[in-house]
Amino acid sequence: MRQQPRIRGFLAMSLDGFIAGPNDEIDWLNVAEGSEDTFTPFFQQIGALLMGRRSYDVASGFDGPWPYGETPVLVATHRDLKPKAPSVSAIAGTIAELVAKARATAAPRDVYIDGGQLVRQALDAGLVDEITVTLIPTVLGKGIALFHGVERLHRLELVSERAIGKGLVSLTYLPKQA
Repeated sequence: MRQQPRIRGFLAMSLDGFIAGPNDEIDWLNVAEGSEDTFTPFFQQIGALLMGRRSYDVASGFDGPWPYGETPVLVATHRDLKPKAPSVSAIAGTIAELVAKARATAAPRDVYIDGGQLVRQALDAGLVDEITVTLIPTVLGKGIALFHGVERLHRLELVSERAIGKGLVSLTYLPKQA
């Protein structure tokens, strides 16, 4: 039996390391359409989503229904937040406090951490249990880098890799223990 919910990142990234364009554009992810859906099986294991404010603002602009359904979405922010759905709430604190709140909310399921800044902070704090990066066969040249700004070296162990169609590759890593 698992001790506590895992903290898991699940992100798409261009070949040159960006998770969004310079103005938060993610339309380049459309190349993934027609590829295997790896998000749905991942998200079925999630009890709460800890999301950065910038990522939340992007997701709030999506057409159609709220993509996270009734799963609790905890948005890390110090600004006023108008929830897009009843399952959305604002939280603030240190990365350790945010993760602890997300774990308590998710239990007994896992926490999905989303947003470059939150992922970097959690990685630096040793709070990430697993990270899956799906490489998209696109070179953006500039944008929001996934790992730019981490505070220290992180060695990762590749535990899974597979092509998922249309040139995409899904890579899952566990942080190596020092």
